[in-house]
Amino acid sequence: MAIKERKEREKQEMRNLVIESATQLFLKQGYDKTSIRSIADDIEYSPATIYLYFKDKDEIFYVIHENAFDILDKHLRQHDGIADPFERLRAIGRTYIKFGLENPDYYDLMFIMRAPMEQIKNEEKWKAGECAFGYLLTTLSECLEQKRIRQADLHVTAIMVWSFVHGLVSLYVRERMCILMLPDDTTREVLYSSFDLFMANLKM
Repeated sequence: MAIKERKEREKQEMRNLVIESATQLFLKQGYDKTSIRSIADDIEYSPATIYLYFKDKDEIFYVIHENAFDILDKHLRQHDGIADPFERLRAIGRTYIKFGLENPDYYDLMFIMRAPMEQIKNEEKWKAGECAFGYLLTTLSECLEQKRIRQADLHVTAIMVWSFVHGLVSLYVRERMCILMLPDDTTREVLYSSFDLFMANLKM
């Protein structure tokens, strides 16, 4: 193997090691309590070594942020085979909610924390976010074309749908659903039922 290729492989391996460690620390103790030093201690390298690969903590979490969106996108696209766009939209919404409920820390980083957005501003495009949102747009466009949902502007409808499911998940992730004073399983069913009611009102 050429020296250049070996160095590139070693560089990627180190980046992957940092990302893996940072991801696990984030999931265990949260974004604010995870530092460059704690990541360095976990992988048994000096903080200076990490700075050779990432400029700061926000850049590391931007990569985790993008990886999380890739996971979400794969979950959503499992519904490609549903021919009826309205039923596909319903499946996408329920999958989105399920992802948020089962991955609250990831969801917090993806949709609530501001930190990753600072790094995104430095990028030409928000590729991961656009991919997931694009899938919603495509499905909604089919719904509108086939008159499966109430007619309205595509982007207005997309933001309405996204805002609704995001609101449900955010209330749960931020532990505001405790106001219902219900067991967790029942609370989750309330979320899904609320989404089903929303879909029923959206349908033509």
